[in-house]
Amino acid sequence: MEIDAVQLDAWTVVLLLLAGLCAGWVDAVVGGGGLIQLPALLLVPGISPVQALATNKLGSIVGTATSSVTYYRRVGPDLRTAGPMAVAALGGAVAGAALATLIPAELFKPVILAVLAGVLIFTLARPRLGEYDDLRWVGNGHRRIAAALGLLIGGYDGLLGPGTGTFLVISLVSVLGYSFLPASAIAKIVNFATNLGALIFFVPAGHVIWQLGLGLGAANLVGAYLGARMAVAKGSRFVRVVFVAVVAVLILRLGWDVASSYLNGR
Repeated sequence: MEIDAVQLDAWTVVLLLLAGLCAGWVDAVVGGGGLIQLPALLLVPGISPVQALATNKLGSIVGTATSSVTYYRRVGPDLRTAGPMAVAALGGAVAGAALATLIPAELFKPVILAVLAGVLIFTLARPRLGEYDDLRWVGNGHRRIAAALGLLIGGYDGLLGPGTGTFLVISLVSVLGYSFLPASAIAKIVNFATNLGALIFFVPAGHVIWQLGLGLGAANLVGAYLGARMAVAKGSRFVRVVFVAVVAVLILRLGWDVASSYLNGR
């Protein structure tokens, strides 16, 4: 099958759908599904990096919509935090997506790697972090901090993407004081907004491969539904364990990319 010069055979389609299923599950539990789905898309012959990023957003938004609804029904996330954070994140994602065509992602990877390493050390050093809600700030102060975090992380999601849900969860836990389960619930609502923001730019620009993105969306839907239900059933401790595992894999993945770029540039 050929879609706008992108070559797809049956095995590639199957592997992409499996990647979408796994990405939906991981993203629903703790974020970071782009770590699985985006690299899989980049392996498709003929696809450009911007097409891969845009198509990844189409698949992911179906998964984040599914997990957002599931969490809303079963956890009841605080919309007074999620609302301002999501609106700011949407605006940041539109701006980030516009920059994605101009700025090489390699410039950001070493910085992101250092931040993730700090996040992992911080989380492991505080074993009770995110076990219980311990909210910081109140009223408008709480909402302003949430919006600022949404704007910053939304910009990153539009620009690069992988690990956005992970950054949202750790910011909600470490900065705002939520436990891991409600943090994941809020993060899904915000992540839906960041995906929407990126698509607001990518769709009119013609970067989305629709047939592929909708197929990934169906796989994400199944994975997200299963992941959100499992997270709700097992609670914050389970989400914390998955969070640590995903951050560790993100560090290994980005570390490999940075090392490979350095060695190839020598």
